[in-house]
Formats: sequence, C-alpha cells, structure tokens
Amino acid sequence: MSTSEIEASPKAAADPADPPRPPRGGLLGGLVKLARPKQWVKNVLVFAAPLAAGRIDEWDVMRQCLYIFAIFCIAASSIYYVNDAFDVESDRQHPKKRYRPIASGVVPVKLAWVLGPVLAVASIVLSVVLCNRGTALIVGLYIAMHMLYSFAFKHVQVLDLMMVASGFLFRAMVGGVAADIPLSRWFLLTAGFGSLFMVAGKRYSEMVLMGEEAAKTRASLANYSITYLRFVWQMSVAVTVLTYSLWAFDIPQGDATLAWQQLSLVPFGFVLLRYAVYVDAGTAGAPEDVVLKDKVIVGLGFAWLLMFVLGVFHV
Repeated sequence: MSTSEIEASPKAAADPADPPRPPRGGLLGGLVKLARPKQWVKNVLVFAAPLAAGRIDEWDVMRQCLYIFAIFCIAASSIYYVNDAFDVESDRQHPKKRYRPIASGVVPVKLAWVLGPVLAVASIVLSVVLCNRGTALIVGLYIAMHMLYSFAFKHVQVLDLMMVASGFLFRAMVGGVAADIPLSRWFLLTAGFGSLFMVAGKRYSEMVLMGEEAAKTRASLANYSITYLRFVWQMSVAVTVLTYSLWAFDIPQGDATLAWQQLSLVPFGFVLLRYAVYVDAGTAGAPEDVVLKDKVIVGLGFAWLLMFVLGVFHV
C-alpha cells in the first residue's frame, strides 16, 4: 500500500500492523514538534498596530513587540499541548494526526497536561513583568478562549469561527496594548474581518477538497454547508476591503504626504483577490503555505508593505 493510500484510508490509520512513525529527536524533538514552531509565523501580527501607528521605529516600542512575540509563541504552544492531550484518542484514529507526538506515544499524555498549563501561566506572568496588565489580560483571554474552544465550543456553529478568528485579532491588538498605542477603530475592524476571512476560507477549502469526507477529518464541518461558508468568507473579505479603504482615506484634507496610504489599497486588494483563488479552489487549507509559496502574493505583499510604510511615516 502506498503512502497516499495510507493517508486516504481511515481503516489503514487504525491498522496496528502499521504503527505511527515517531518524530525525530525522541522526547525533546517531540516536545518541540508539539509546540508547532511553524505556526509561530502567525505571531508577526503583534507588530501590526505599532506599524500602523508609525511607531515601529522607536526602540521602546520594538522591544515591547519582541517581548510579546515571544510571549505569544509560549501561549500558543501551551494551547497546542493541552489540545493534543485532550484529543489524543481521536488523533490516534486520524490518518495524519496519529503522527503527532502525543498520539504516536513519543510525548506522554500526563507530561503534556502538566507542561501546557505551566506554559500558559508563564506567558501571563511574563506579560505582567515585561509589558503591562492590559497585555496580560489579552494573553489570558487568548488562552482562555482557545482552551474553551478545545474543550467545549469546537463544534458550536458560528461560535467556533468567531473564537478561532479572535486569536488573530488578539495578536493584532496586543502589540499596541503592550506599547501603550491607541488602536484605530478601522484597524480593529480590518483585523477582525480579515481574520474571519482567513478562518472561513480555510474551512471552506477543507470542505471543497474533502467533500463528504470533510466532517471525518474536522467534525465541526458537519455543522456547515459549503454555501454558508462561501457566504461568510465572501462577506468578510468585502468588509475587510471596505474598512481598510476607510482607514486609507481617513486623512486630513489637503495632506498630500499620505497618498501612499490610498495607493496601498491596490496591492492590498489584489493580495486578497489572489488568495481568494486558492480558497475558491479548495487549496487554502494551510494559509501560511499559500502565502509563503505563491510568488505573486509575496510580490504584492512587499509592494503593499512598502506603500503602507511610506504612508504611515508620511514620506
């Protein structure tokens, strides 16, 4: 039987004659893999608010962003530890998730149950010590909401989308809170609906790709129709463009130095349109892979970032 056949067959996944392959590096390697370092790229969103405010070039602000980036990596990893410990039995029956460190037996379940809460508490304490209480509150809410998602709300319609999207919104907010920077209402709306677009697009792609089998790999998808998820991601991307446009044109009358903000709407919109191609085709199940591997998106992203920076710094 080929590797693709093994991954595609639920029966093959449960075959005791074909035990899960343990991660390389033994227990330490398993703990690192369990922390999902590949997912830490999402935490670059903590730089968004200071950048939008034009204060990212201040060392005190940058230092706070670096602190909160590391803190969010710890907080996110604590959630992965607890989530995988909670889902260990179902993961062992899954054709791909059975290779995760806990499901494969490399990391003991009890150790994950201990390390998860320890990392969660450590991230909150570090937020207070290195940043401020507002930052600790956001980190605490981020952890609490995702723990509740894992334990209780993973299969609750709409609420599951909201809770996952909130993780991206918290990341976008926390950099500003840590550096005591006021958050623009348009920034928050753009971040919020942009996050919903990413989450709903990912779920939609999974349904397009897997069809009727989608609910077997992610049970929450059984609660949705493909037309509903299409409505959600199309609505959210439209609102994202609208709120970004309101930010871009919210400039003092006659201030020509901020024209770059308006021009940045062009690459911003085309990045979303390009990404929507993957969503519609059902190939946006791993957003980080799409963004990093598509040269057009990368090019448009750099163009947007350049115009964005020129705009916020009034060049």
